[in-house]
Amino acid sequence: MAEREKPGRPYVPNPETDVVLDAKGLRALAHPVRVQLVGLLRMYGPSTATLLAGRMGLTSGATSYHLRQLAAAGFVEEDTARGNARERWWRSVHRSTWFNDMDLADREPEAALMYMQSVLTAHSRRAHQALKELQTMPRAWRDVFDLSDWSLRLTLEEAASLQEELRSVIARYRREAPEEAAAAPEGAQRVSLITHLLPELDVEAETATGSGPAETT
Repeated sequence: MAEREKPGRPYVPNPETDVVLDAKGLRALAHPVRVQLVGLLRMYGPSTATLLAGRMGLTSGATSYHLRQLAAAGFVEEDTARGNARERWWRSVHRSTWFNDMDLADREPEAALMYMQSVLTAHSRRAHQALKELQTMPRAWRDVFDLSDWSLRLTLEEAASLQEELRSVIARYRREAPEEAAAAPEGAQRVSLITHLLPELDVEAETATGSGPAETT
């Protein structure tokens, strides 16, 4: 999106730019390398298997194989405007991936678990990369770097409300798109915002006197 969403309007899947996983797509993305490849193409724009392999510490043969599998499933496509006889360029077909069908998760439990584990692996890789670069960041950006967690006690309705409120806030800000970077305001940089809402249904209540929200920054 080149423009900000209207305040209070939560982001929902756009059929023109986003993909909602079906069983075939879920199985195709149930691999950490493929989730990371799609993420890199969305974040940095079109690339080759060789360049992607260098970013991920893999061989170009491995990345080429996974790119072909992603292309067969409709997640990436060849960028013929950039390619040549020696090397193929690839680009992402979609801006984001949505997996919100719990009936599908019940029908494909192994693929669903592998996909979500792959997403967590990609999140962890991104966080570690940002942490490695922290000391060389300008001080102003280091001041907004944040690693926090809070323990909340919510009803099911409150948890759903919190999720919608967070999405509404995020929707007010500009989504990253490599092809639109030149049109962003001066000083705008790429920021990764990762949210987890993790029910802990069988964890006993903390009984220590004076214990409060667990926060780490």
